Amino acid sequence: MNKQFVSEPLHTAAQAPGAANEPTLPDEFEWRDERLRVGRVLKTWRSTKEDRGDKYLKRYWFAFETPDARIATVYFDRAAKRGQPHWWLYTLESSY
Repeated sequence: MNKQFVSEPLHTAAQAPGAANEPTLPDEFEWRDERLRVGRVLKTWRSTKEDRGDKYLKRYWFAFETPDARIATVYFDRAAKRGQPHWWLYTLESSY
């Protein structure tokens, strides 16, 4: 497997928040000149940050398989400013 660190913003159609205002994983993302379609979700998790002794929910993470057998790890950044991207492609793994 070839794992590539990407750390680039993703574009997607606006989506309604999920349960408890958590983001729902879109069906697809636009990245560079291609569409990353979400297939099977492999894993979900959350990460936090600490500020002045308090813990805050920072990101929602998703690992999913694309129809062409790549594994994408993406996150939704809760702290993104207005007009800035919320969704980011963290890594992309392929078998070729």
